[in-house]
Amino acid sequence: MTQFQPTGFKILPPVVKNLLIINGLFFLATISLGSVFNVDLTKLLGLHYLTASDFSPYQFVTYMFMHGGFAHILFNMFALWMFGNTLENIWGPKRFLTYYMVTGIGAGIVYLIWISFQIMPVINQIDLFVNSRDLNVLGNFTGEHTFRVNEFSGQIWYQFQEFKSSVRMLSVNPSNADAMQTAVNFMTDYKAFYLNQFVVVGASGAVFGILLAFGMMFPNSLIYLYFAIPIKAKYFVILYGAFELYSGVFRGHDTNVAHFAHLGGMLFGYILIVYWKKKGEFR
Repeated sequence: MTQFQPTGFKILPPVVKNLLIINGLFFLATISLGSVFNVDLTKLLGLHYLTASDFSPYQFVTYMFMHGGFAHILFNMFALWMFGNTLENIWGPKRFLTYYMVTGIGAGIVYLIWISFQIMPVINQIDLFVNSRDLNVLGNFTGEHTFRVNEFSGQIWYQFQEFKSSVRMLSVNPSNADAMQTAVNFMTDYKAFYLNQFVVVGASGAVFGILLAFGMMFPNSLIYLYFAIPIKAKYFVILYGAFELYSGVFRGHDTNVAHFAHLGGMLFGYILIVYWKKKGEFR
């Protein structure tokens, strides 16, 4: 049986090496620029929702090089080195980089599609109230929605306090025009704020694409979970994919992990590999 174990940094092909360096530099820049100059690189380079004011098309690429913490980047870079080494040595730098970028961008696309199912019902309710000024709509929204603001949210927090006061006034006097206008103004500003709260960072989508490719190329190779428990690569990929699907559907609202971005990387990786196979270019 073929066994796979990392061979060390002495075998470090150029794309993997440069990806490790670039990710490391972005991580250090995020920390240093944030602490010294108060520059939020995550806001600039993380992938935002398409209609958010902070969204820019280049974020489909830059988000892959941003990470949310040391454990996040450590896991992703270790997996990139562990599995990417073998793939790049077999495919060559050009094909490996193409695969990495396609799976990373694809992961972002799938994430945005999935997150739209969370965002759009909220946005539709906000628009309905702003356009109709219907107190029943406002009451239903405030009763069901958990506002994503706190004392660290800036000016929107103070607007939120005024909004709550205006809602109380409207409950006593529904014809209070000033209170209604305050509520409408807040909901309009909150819509823009809310859209900017959904941002994804990390190379995880591309890394999961790499994991899928490794499992398809070396299905019977052994991967050691926690460096101790052997499992065939094909089963590892299947189980991990199933776990991500379960987590995305049933636990996606409770965690900060973009499970569907991981699945998106695997999906686009599978499509690309199938395409290469049909063209007779995959080995």
